Formats: sequence, structure tokens, C-alpha cells
Amino acid sequence: MFNRSLIAASVAVVLLAAACGDAGQADDPGKVTVVATTTILGDLARTIVGDDGEVDVLVPAGADPHDFQASARQVAAIVGADLVLANGLFLEQGLDDVLDSAIGDGANVVRIGEFLNPQPFVDQDSNSELDPHVWLDPSRMADAAEILALELGAIAPNIDWESRSAKYATELRDVDQEIEDLLAAVPTDRRVLVTNHDSMGYFATRYGFEIIGVVVPGGSTLADPSSAQVAALVARIADAGVPAIFAETTDSTTLAEAVAAETGRDVTVVELYSGSLGESGSGAETLIDMLLTNARRIVAALS
Repeated sequence: MFNRSLIAASVAVVLLAAACGDAGQADDPGKVTVVATTTILGDLARTIVGDDGEVDVLVPAGADPHDFQASARQVAAIVGADLVLANGLFLEQGLDDVLDSAIGDGANVVRIGEFLNPQPFVDQDSNSELDPHVWLDPSRMADAAEILALELGAIAPNIDWESRSAKYATELRDVDQEIEDLLAAVPTDRRVLVTNHDSMGYFATRYGFEIIGVVVPGGSTLADPSSAQVAALVARIADAGVPAIFAETTDSTTLAEAVAAETGRDVTVVELYSGSLGESGSGAETLIDMLLTNARRIVAALS
């Protein structure tokens, strides 16, 4: 539980420091400054901002955005930025109070996931909250690119952000079709997913898959399953003949591997890039690369 009064006080101190210095400001005063909470949103912002701005990403590659907390320097960057691009929908749980306090002090924060027609979690054990993992649907991220262009246009109307976003949105919609073509190799009766946590709902909805269970209940990685939940999941996996459990590169696979072993079957644990882009050389350095790499791994595991 976060102490809101302490966070508010911290942001106030940072505001004073920013007013006295250059925290959160671009090296070139003519450039737009954007702070993105995740590597995925950072990639989106950099693609559209290009050389006309500077983008600072808070959550590093490979880290879990659900429990990340900002440093004092990062809070200063949030306060001083022209635009803060967050996902929202309780994805950045460790940052929500900081962002709310910054908004109260005049920061320009856009929680873009809230504008992308978010859907509820699809797993039967999850609650009715909306699913934050919107970036796993490229068509929604194409919409996000267009929304970002509108936000940037309000900040720097002299730059043609719309043309850049339209180009990137077209690339994402082309990737959407490419993923659909790749997934055609997976037969209908094998289009079932078991995931480490409830992160693949948008993928499942978009491409005609069914999620029959998750290892960690709910849409966050911060919960723990009960022994009864694990036993029920093991039974579902065995009954459905599921060949793989899909885990995340941002979280330990230990529990997923234990569940796989409990089934008594040959069940493989396959890591996907669901919460963060990959490091250099991973094949998931950009959002488009990440989406295609995930699709190829799913095809390899299920077909």
C-alpha cells in the first residue's frame, strides 16, 4: 500500500527542483519531451517522435511493469515532460499514485489503454476489471499511434505527426494480417492457450484462440495461486491435451514449470514477450518484432 501523502510531498519537492533546474527537459529546447512508462509505449513514441523529440522510458527492458516503482530522477522526468504516455488500466500499479500526483500538479499524462476499447479479462478466474494488455493486438496499437499523433499535435502543431502515425498504423495493420497468416498453421482444435498470467486475452480474441487457464490468477503477476487452483489447472491441461504453457520473459517460469511437471505429460513452457520488449539480439527489440516473434513461438508450440 502506497502512502499518498508522502508521494504527493515527493512530487512537490521534485517540482521545486525541476523549476530550479532542467529535470525532464530536452537537451534541445525546441524538441518535444515524452516519458513513456513501458518499453512498448517507448517504441511507439520513438517511432512517431523521431528526431523531433526525446523519449525517456521508465520501466527497463525485461522488467515487470506491474510492480515497478519510479526513482526520484524518473519522477522529475514525469513532472518536466511535455507528455507522459502511460498504459493505464492498473498495469503500472507501482506508478499509479506517482502519476496521479503529477496530474494534480499539472503534468500532461495520457493513459492510452483507456482509449483503445479495452475488454475484460477472459479467464474465468479473473475479476471483472478491464485487461490492460492492449498492445498484444496490433490493430489497437495502430489506433494508439493515431491518438498519440493528436496529443503531439496539441504540443507542437508545426510538425506533421499525422503522416508519421498513419505510416506506422499501416505497418501495424499489415503485421496484424501477417500474424493471422502465420497462425493459419495452428489447427482449430489446438487453438487453446494456458498462460502464466491472464495477459493474452487480446491475442486470443483477435486471432480465435481460447484461454482455458492461467497459472497466476488474475491479470497481474503479483498474486499467488492456491493449491486448489493449481490442481484444477493441472486437470484442465491434462484433459485438454495442452502441449505448452506460455510464460513471460519478465517473470520467473518456476511455477509454470512446476505445473507442467504435475500434469505427467510432455508439456513445454514457452516464454513470450508479453510485458516488455526484448534486449538487443532477442528478435523482440520493437513492438512489431515482438508481436511476430510471439506469433512464431505460439505456432511452433501448438502446430
